[in-house]
Amino acid sequence: MIFLRTVIAWIAGSLATSLICFIIFIVSLVDRDSSRINRLIVLWSRILISLTGVRVTVTGAENVPKTGPVLFVANHRGAFDIPALQHAIPREFKWIAKKSLFSIPALGWSMTLAGFIPIDRQNAQAAYSSMEAAVERIKNGACVLIFPEGTRNSTDDLLLPFKRGSFLLAVKSGVPVVPVAVEGTRDILRKGGFMINPAPVRIVIGMPIDSAGANEKMLREKARAAIEGLFAMEIKR
Repeated sequence: MIFLRTVIAWIAGSLATSLICFIIFIVSLVDRDSSRINRLIVLWSRILISLTGVRVTVTGAENVPKTGPVLFVANHRGAFDIPALQHAIPREFKWIAKKSLFSIPALGWSMTLAGFIPIDRQNAQAAYSSMEAAVERIKNGACVLIFPEGTRNSTDDLLLPFKRGSFLLAVKSGVPVVPVAVEGTRDILRKGGFMINPAPVRIVIGMPIDSAGANEKMLREKARAAIEGLFAMEIKR
């Protein structure tokens, strides 16, 4: 049964991804309104979640500010973090994603059209330029989501060290930091694997952390403690 679901999910998911990317391209020719493209991306996320049988439970959605730009920081567990978070967070936001994803035909073009921000962590100058671009997006009113660990932790439940760039971004833009804890996505699709396991996903959104008057180190410590607290309070119960 799992094998059959996996085959169906890969085939149907690939077709859905291609179709959504095509629609995004057509929409962008007529209207570059990011909110319309964002709705298509949310639709894509919900299609993938439905196809794989994944169940997403969200706690703390009321903690997300209804207006104004914010920086979401989330731990990174697996490939399904992206559709799960896109489905769960009740605001339009832009991703800061690794540059290699933008090289994937159709998908990469759609990410560019959607206003996502590529980051090359192997090139310090390029990474700095990406952060500066993100600061400008935030100052212009956009919400942004970043994985401060920099890569997914596919081996254990501990948080990897947080990169300081994520919090320099918050300091420079002066917006609240909203911590988000994700659990369960690692079990859906193991790194380097093929089989899809419809595991339950739990997402907990914490209270915003004020960045006013804070430095990068202080914000990094607060955000890490907040995400660990969300795990202890909600996910590990």
